[in-house]
Amino acid sequence: MRKVVLDTETTGLDPKQGHRIIEVAAIEMDGRKVSKRTFHRYLNPEREIDEGAAAVHGLTLDRLQDEPKFAEVAPALLEFIAGAELIIHNAPFDMGFLNAELALAGLPPLTNRVIDTLKVAKELHPGKKNNLNALCDRYFIDNSHRTLHGALLDTELLAEVYLGMTRGQESLLGEETSEEDGVQFTATGEAICLSVRVLPASEEELALHAVQMEDIEKASKGACVWKRLEQQA
Repeated sequence: MRKVVLDTETTGLDPKQGHRIIEVAAIEMDGRKVSKRTFHRYLNPEREIDEGAAAVHGLTLDRLQDEPKFAEVAPALLEFIAGAELIIHNAPFDMGFLNAELALAGLPPLTNRVIDTLKVAKELHPGKKNNLNALCDRYFIDNSHRTLHGALLDTELLAEVYLGMTRGQESLLGEETSEEDGVQFTATGEAICLSVRVLPASEEELALHAVQMEDIEKASKGACVWKRLEQQA
């Protein structure tokens, strides 16, 4: 399924209190790469921006006065994400705002499948910080240029984080296997040849694996089966 990484910036924390989206960005994934297809708009929220929110993203109402309103860009946004699985960090927040904006525009809510990378990160790294900056550090992604939050920049970083968190899963599931990987198929889809390339883990990957095993060991109170198997190997 086609995947799109998405992020928003808002005037505050709760659409039920009348807060609005002021920036929306989305980047299409091209397999295991970040494509050049992007959607990015600043929006006029038609209301003041909370001081706390402005401190996070640096956007002001004066800056956004001449930008389009959400209803004006909604058709283009919906076309960009149509049929895609959305990758969002803390998805309930962004989805809540998007559906509130769509309702104000007289449009139905989104029905896309969603991957919440915050939820995934908490499962992979229980008890750890799992905000975007922490995940960038954990997966060795350069975020030194992220002095303020911004929807476009954050989608770019989140795309790299998602690739880091899911590294190796596609090849295990056979979703991205090709003839270059040594697998050939007949017209009926039967595999006729299989040669597996063994790629040894790097030192960084081994270090991340060890940290993850320790996290699971602590979370399971010493019941991590993988750790026992590694010790027996």
